[in-house]
Amino acid sequence: MTNTTVVLGGTGKTGRRVARLLAERDLPVRVASRSSEHRFDWYDESTWAPVLEGADRMYVAPPMDPDGAARAELAVKAAAASGVRHAVLLSGRGTGSPGREFDVYQAGASLEAVLRDSGMSWSIVRPAWFMQNFSEDFLLDGVLAGELRAPVGDGAEAFIDADDIAEVVVETLVQTDKHAGQAYALSGPRTLTLAQAAAEISAASGRPVRFEHVESEQYQAELVQYGLPAEAAKGLADLFTVVRRGLSDYVSDGVQQVLGRAPRDFSDYVRATAATGVWTS
Repeated sequence: MTNTTVVLGGTGKTGRRVARLLAERDLPVRVASRSSEHRFDWYDESTWAPVLEGADRMYVAPPMDPDGAARAELAVKAAAASGVRHAVLLSGRGTGSPGREFDVYQAGASLEAVLRDSGMSWSIVRPAWFMQNFSEDFLLDGVLAGELRAPVGDGAEAFIDADDIAEVVVETLVQTDKHAGQAYALSGPRTLTLAQAAAEISAASGRPVRFEHVESEQYQAELVQYGLPAEAAKGLADLFTVVRRGLSDYVSDGVQQVLGRAPRDFSDYVRATAATGVWTS
């Protein structure tokens, strides 16, 4: 057994940030993904044992496909059997809360339960929606097209910077005695509607971006038309439904609890991202 931390999903939005922060602390880290040196494929269990062998800690960022949570459950069990001592799970804010009886939340609750029952020491981080969804993920195409279309109405979300999530994860990995058995809900310092987010992006980038509400069925059909599987399209629409219902219109204090400082504001993220040119290329 070593002090090595395995980062499952190590090339994703949070995983690569977690791996970088661990390396900056000169802590042994094993980046694991389908495209990394330490190959880990969620759907090829033969790749799991070499990645987990000798590891002491693990960060789990489950794949964002319909079977992702179920595959992560198996990986958690495999890690416990291999001798991993402490695991940190990326979950979602509101998992297990009333009013979120959608498949994606039920799957998340099941995964959390498997981790708690695994025999490993554990911590759970439950972030709000990532700010980076506008620059690195599914909302980027809408920004570049000048129109954010979503079935969200005037519902608001307390978007959080992925860098804040990574810093919280690293603290829970390093200070295991302090954070074992804890679940932290993470968010930014204020809530925004998609219309407000679009306006801030427009002002910072100089690219006109507007928000347009579409009904859930139409939104799902458009996603399928663009090649997303129907089940994944429904899962994404369900997440928007939660926001539309007002269930995400609140601020959480997990960043302050773990890091002792306020989370980064959306305006700071927008200014820094606009400076990279990602929205003007």
